[in-house]
Amino acid sequence: MGMQVRIELYAPDEATAVAAASAAFTEIARLDAVFSDYLPHSEVSRLRGHSGRQQVSDELFFVLQRATELARRTGGAFDPTAGALTVLWRQAIERQRLPQRADIERAAARSGYEKLELDDDEHAVVITAEGVRLDLGAIAKGYVLDRALAALRGAGTDRALVSAGGDIVVGAAPPESHAWTVRVPHLSAPGDGPRCDLFLVDAAVSTSGDHAQFIEIGGRRYSHTVDPRTGLGLTHGRTATVVAPDGLTADSLATALTVVGEGQMGPLLDLYPPARAILSPADCGAGP
Repeated sequence: MGMQVRIELYAPDEATAVAAASAAFTEIARLDAVFSDYLPHSEVSRLRGHSGRQQVSDELFFVLQRATELARRTGGAFDPTAGALTVLWRQAIERQRLPQRADIERAAARSGYEKLELDDDEHAVVITAEGVRLDLGAIAKGYVLDRALAALRGAGTDRALVSAGGDIVVGAAPPESHAWTVRVPHLSAPGDGPRCDLFLVDAAVSTSGDHAQFIEIGGRRYSHTVDPRTGLGLTHGRTATVVAPDGLTADSLATALTVVGEGQMGPLLDLYPPARAILSPADCGAGP
């Protein structure tokens, strides 16, 4: 899904470690072929632009269920159908040029979570408009890391960390340690300054913001994260880190919290206990 994946694990011997890592990377590759919009023949890409009813895999249906639930709860601030907009802003960052207003309007017309319906009985999706493009990058990465950790556990290796970009999931603590230590870079001072360290076991942490991908035009910074309700890259510069029991929840909530209004952040988090947000150094500490 356009990200390098790193695995750190502890095993009783090299053979177990190699087998566990191989199982995890095999699972990652399998799910990349489901969710990646960078791969032209992935399951998500095959749905691109096609309206009507289509059967989908169990994994895709599950992630779409969770994505559309979050879309409803945020009033569209999080939207899995906003792929036309995210591709437009991805190109803008590559070209260092803002999209044209007409292009934004066309992409926005092909977005909107109400254009996607799910049939729970048949595990089918119904896309009710032409040109809809799914983008699950803000939720599926966390799910893929969850499944990679499950593969490691299935291979007998529970003491492991899996990371991709701003998403990390961890299992049992490393040997002779009570937890994994995960530093939140944007809240940690360089050198010997104050640090924001999280101590995590069987948990996930995700960070979303414009610290890595953005375009700056006329003194204004536009994030790669798009507000689907306006069609524009975010400009308020908010970065959110979320700690949750699983990667799917942490990944999607971190993105949603950068888009919703400040007054909506607390009520949204309340819907996903025990997830919590790390927005300032005062929020640092032990995870769930």
